[in-house]
Amino acid sequence: MAKLITGILGTCVLIAGCNGKAETPHSAPKPNPPAIVDVIVAATSPVNNTIEASGTIVANEYAELHPEISGRITYLDVPEGTQIAKGTLIARINDADLQAQLQKSKVQLDLYQKTEERDRKLLAINGINQADYDLALNNVNSTKADIDYTQAQIDKTIIRAPFNGIIGLRQVSIGAYVSPTNVIATIQQLDKIKVDFTLPEQYGYVVKKGGTVDVVIDVAGNVHRKAQIIATEPQITATSRNVKVRALLEDGKGRPGAFAKVYINAGADAKSILVPTNAIIPNDKNNQVILVKDGKATFTDVRTGVREANNIEITDGVNPGDTVVVTGVLFARPDAKLKLRGVKTLAQLAAEQQ
Repeated sequence: MAKLITGILGTCVLIAGCNGKAETPHSAPKPNPPAIVDVIVAATSPVNNTIEASGTIVANEYAELHPEISGRITYLDVPEGTQIAKGTLIARINDADLQAQLQKSKVQLDLYQKTEERDRKLLAINGINQADYDLALNNVNSTKADIDYTQAQIDKTIIRAPFNGIIGLRQVSIGAYVSPTNVIATIQQLDKIKVDFTLPEQYGYVVKKGGTVDVVIDVAGNVHRKAQIIATEPQITATSRNVKVRALLEDGKGRPGAFAKVYINAGADAKSILVPTNAIIPNDKNNQVILVKDGKATFTDVRTGVREANNIEITDGVNPGDTVVVTGVLFARPDAKLKLRGVKTLAQLAAEQQ
């Protein structure tokens, strides 16, 4: 009996050893499930050809009043918020030293002129040589130049209104020491109000001198006002690739610095392909959309045009009848299979976003 038990145990050990050495086959990796997406079928639809731009209200004329030289303010008259005339005296810088220099030069000029007169008479009778007379005449002319220079420096101590306008808030006090970097006050001419706005370079063709645009200053009130385009900046801004435009408001009302919405009519409404804005994939070079072809995701470069509240115009890269992915864009991979959950319309997608 003992031999029988020993034999059975040995057999079990052998079987267990064989089972431990058996290799288990590796399971194959499961493929990623296809991304679940919603799509639209591209079709032409009317596109509102009104371009919206952001602008700023600016005064007809604007200036910061700076002193031209450094010194202490001895006179200051800034009637804040008041209309003043061109040439009104605003401030005066201490000019005592310049006045003294001016008087000294005038005394020297009187002496040099008398000397020049005597030398001229002596030269006429050959009493002196030409060099002596030239020296006397040079002293006269040099002193006159010194007087003109000193008078120019005195003129710089006086700050006057450069044009008719409304003076702003006073920034300094009488007795203060100021330099050309200090602002005494600002002055603005508000009889004409302008609006400056920018447009992307591709829309530069729609703005022409003499054309009109709609301007909304009080966005809450949504009151549209007309403005006439008076000029465009010849150079496109290198950093933003925008064109700067200036228009003159017809009613001449507005506060400089206020925000304005500008609406430009770019022509008759056109038939174009629209896709939801969130269907666009931006990258370093081009915008892309995902098209469904043979059940797989195909990333396609596109050009965009007019942007609406929820949609954007596709001018190149998508044809009518193409299937465009509009949801699940982030989960799609190039040439990967897609699972279509449903076909949407632009109206349905807009309603879902509200």
